[in-house]
Amino acid sequence: MLSGFYTAGSGILNQQRNLNVIGNNIANNRTAGYRTQKMVQTTYEHNYLTRLEDGIYHRIGEGDPAVYTEEVETITDESFLRETENPYDMAMVGRGYFSIAGNNATYLTRNGNFNIDAEGYLVLEGIGRVQGRNGALLVGGSDFSITPHGLVYNSDGVYVDRLLITAPVEGTKIKKFDNGMFIADETEIVETTTVYQNQLEESNVDMNAEYTGLIEAQRALQACASALKMVDNINGKAASISSIS
Repeated sequence: MLSGFYTAGSGILNQQRNLNVIGNNIANNRTAGYRTQKMVQTTYEHNYLTRLEDGIYHRIGEGDPAVYTEEVETITDESFLRETENPYDMAMVGRGYFSIAGNNATYLTRNGNFNIDAEGYLVLEGIGRVQGRNGALLVGGSDFSITPHGLVYNSDGVYVDRLLITAPVEGTKIKKFDNGMFIADETEIVETTTVYQNQLEESNVDMNAEYTGLIEAQRALQACASALKMVDNINGKAASISSIS
C-alpha cells in the first residue's frame, strides 16, 4: 500500500513543478530573448505487477512506482526580431549570448532590452552592465552605433569596443534563472553572430502549446491528488479492519 503513496505523491510533486515551469514560460512570454523551458520526466526502475492465484504469484505486467524530474531543458530555437525606435535595443542572429556583469557574476542572455545608467554605461536593468571585450561598455548617450559584427562606436565615430558575445562550452555546467538569465562555468567567444541595433528578439514561447500543457498538468495533478486520497482511504480501512481482528 505504501507504493501507492509513493506513486501518487511523486506524481503530485512532479506536476507541481511542471506547473511552475509552464507558469514561468507564460510569465516571460513578453521578455525579449527569453528561451522556453520544458520539464523532462523519467521513472524509477519498473516493478513487476503480479496476481496471487492458488498460492502462486503470476506476473501480469509491470508499472512505474514513482516518477521524478530528470532535468528542465531549455529550448534554444531562435525567435523573430521586432524593430523598435530605441537605439539601446539590440538583437542577435546566430549562436551566442550577451554578457552582463552583475552581482559578482557574469550572466548570459538573449535579452537585448538595454538602457544606460547615470554614468553612461550600457546596462540591462536589474541585472548589470553589458560587457565588451575590454570590460563594461561606456556609450555615454543614445548617439552611438553598433555594426553587425558588434563593433561599438560613439557619437563622434570613435571606436569604443566590441560586444562580448559568448556561449557555454559544450558539456560545461549551466545554472538557469527564471528571468532568462544563465551562468556558465566556462564560456567561449563567438565570432560569427550578427548584431542588430534598434531591434529586439522576441521570446520563443508558444502560448498555444503552453496553455495546452497547463491544462494537461492541472488535470494530471488533480488525478494524482484523487489517487492519493483513495489510497489513504483504503489504507485507513485496512488499518481499521486489522485493529478489529
